[in-house]
Amino acid sequence: MTRKTLLILLVSMHMIFGPHSFAQQRTQKPPLHAKHWMAITGKPLAATAGAMIFQKGGNAVDAACAMIAATCTMWDTLGWGGETQALIYNPHTRKVVGINALGVAPTGATPEFFRSKGMKYPPEYGPLAAVTPGTPGGILVMLAEFGKLSLKDVLEPAIQMADGYPIEAETANLIEREKERLKQWPYSRQVMLPHLGEKREAPEPGEIFRQPDLAATLRKLVEAEQEALKQGKSRKEAIYAAYDRFYKGDIAREIVRSVQEQGGLFTLEDLARWRVYIEEPVKTDYKGIEVYKLTTWVQGPVMLQTLNILENFDLRAMGYNSARYIHTLYQAMNLAFADRDFYYGDPYFPPAEPVRGLLSKEYARERAKLINMERNDPNIKPGDPYPFQGERNPYLKLLEKWGEQQKGAAKSDSQESARSNEEFEKDFYAGTTSVIAADEEGWVVSVTPSGGWIPAVIAGRTGIGLSQRMQSFVLDEAENPFNVVAPGKRPRATLTPSLALRDGEPYLAFAVQGGDSQDQNLLQFFLNIVEFGMTVQEATEAANFNSFQMRSSFGNHESRPGRILLNEAIPSWVRAELRKMGYEMTFAARTSGPINAILFDRKHGTMWGGSSNHGEDYGIAW
Repeated sequence: MTRKTLLILLVSMHMIFGPHSFAQQRTQKPPLHAKHWMAITGKPLAATAGAMIFQKGGNAVDAACAMIAATCTMWDTLGWGGETQALIYNPHTRKVVGINALGVAPTGATPEFFRSKGMKYPPEYGPLAAVTPGTPGGILVMLAEFGKLSLKDVLEPAIQMADGYPIEAETANLIEREKERLKQWPYSRQVMLPHLGEKREAPEPGEIFRQPDLAATLRKLVEAEQEALKQGKSRKEAIYAAYDRFYKGDIAREIVRSVQEQGGLFTLEDLARWRVYIEEPVKTDYKGIEVYKLTTWVQGPVMLQTLNILENFDLRAMGYNSARYIHTLYQAMNLAFADRDFYYGDPYFPPAEPVRGLLSKEYARERAKLINMERNDPNIKPGDPYPFQGERNPYLKLLEKWGEQQKGAAKSDSQESARSNEEFEKDFYAGTTSVIAADEEGWVVSVTPSGGWIPAVIAGRTGIGLSQRMQSFVLDEAENPFNVVAPGKRPRATLTPSLALRDGEPYLAFAVQGGDSQDQNLLQFFLNIVEFGMTVQEATEAANFNSFQMRSSFGNHESRPGRILLNEAIPSWVRAELRKMGYEMTFAARTSGPINAILFDRKHGTMWGGSSNHGEDYGIAW
């Protein structure tokens, strides 16, 4: 056997059987190990904020809140006016709860309003792209209901950073690239471009980046808490006093004044009426593992639907990232995402989504029968889950025409916007960070906060960067009757934290950034561990793939049927088989995430942490 033949054989074995087949498999980043606590997020400094809170005696919820606050202050693909959603395992009730802190469309945000401005969808940028701020409320409710420390303690790292921190190159260079957009909005220009008029107008990497207005806003929240405590209020009541100051007090008034000044639609009533929901998540069982997701106001049920479909196939026998494996997952994901594109929306706003039918195992078996094992199907359509919950579908006429509508939209997209694949993928992967925390008491938190990323409109003297989530709505019910924009309604977002239990105990907490790719990457990460025996760090770094066949949740909501992103390590014979199946392939060196995760080792009473080698994500453990 020649050396070249041996090398090909080894690569083939690696692709088919996976990294677990090789003893002492090396990863590019070391796994984390912990006995007491673990904090992982999108930036090293923000992970340090979580560690600081653990050292003060906080629990995983306190630490998660501090990391969200820090990542917002660092503009880690999100800002303070964005949205937060979380899954929390409460060791005292032994239940998983969901946190819904997604903002809503403001007064006047109707399909007619956006059409009158010549828009096919709400805009990607600017004051009209913003839903009401959700992240401050999400942090405050999580902290009040499930944390231990004071708001003063938890916000201290973020306040210090707002006073000034050494900005990292990734964010500083992004500001420079987006400076022309930022110049459109006066308060964004003042904060983001400290060297206005010079060749480089953004901060330099390593420069102390100061946000005095944001620091003042965060101190106002702490002042409200401390004043309430002086009045004899409880810890929880004092934190809710800070909540009221943000959404009903002087902070709210400045947000509304400045948004209206810059052409937005917010009213004081929009902020005062908005609320955070503590809700029951949805779940499915996969081979004895309970997998939890937030419901249809995000895309989370997509992963559960896909797992239900994949139960009908022997994935392990196919081999890790074989052509047959990739094809099966690609088709199953597209079936679930087609349902997302038609049936998912705000569950607190009529009509009611057919969640029971969508997550039915019987429905999944029927969807699985549609997979052609020999060819990609570029015309996958939403199914009809209503009979699987004993009801008749009220949208059958829209469903029947959905394929025609999609083809018309794709044709229109290609005529109106001959965008490159690079531009398309930038929208597809837009936004987000992730926050994962756990402690020895048993608290586990998985969060995917987002919104208000650069370039964001900053709301006056609050320093709060506003969301861009309005673009995830549609204006035409023919696309999705559950996700048509309306005042007071939440857009169906991509954000999707994950928790899994085994035998009633936490097994895995995991989340990833990356827009419409999130549940695709999380699904493959989960299967890497459950089906192929990878460690949590191996699974975060493993070669994933992405479909672009679903409608993007951003920009012009484009779709690229049959297009697949593959890792450069995929061998030629796998590529050849996929080409025969009708795939248009594109390649990248890293296709895994960035994924952050904690796996709970019950045998040893410890935690394993994984943080992807894709990006600046980082973890600290003790």
